[in-house]
Amino acid sequence: MMEAISNKKGWDIVMLDIRPVSLLADYFVIATGANERQVNAILEEVLTKTREAEEKPLHVEGAPESGWVLLDYGSVIVHLFIPSQREYYDLEGLWSDAPLVVRIQ
Repeated sequence: MMEAISNKKGWDIVMLDIRPVSLLADYFVIATGANERQVNAILEEVLTKTREAEEKPLHVEGAPESGWVLLDYGSVIVHLFIPSQREYYDLEGLWSDAPLVVRIQ
């Protein structure tokens, strides 16, 4: 997933291990796209790559037009944002007790 995001020029890609602080999932992947169009390109790339790996999201919420998309794969939840929405939702701050696994600038 992180490679798919990076392939479409997503940035500030973060993976948080939320297992110690929540039962929602094991990991959150959070990334930013410059605009709605780029978020859509990242979304399509993640869906393509996971489909190739025979994984399908259990749930998709939001839309690139809203500036935020969530892809729920059960153990991994992917959040894609435009910059203003990422700042507004501040998931890294909200989940600050979750250990950082990796950050790709």
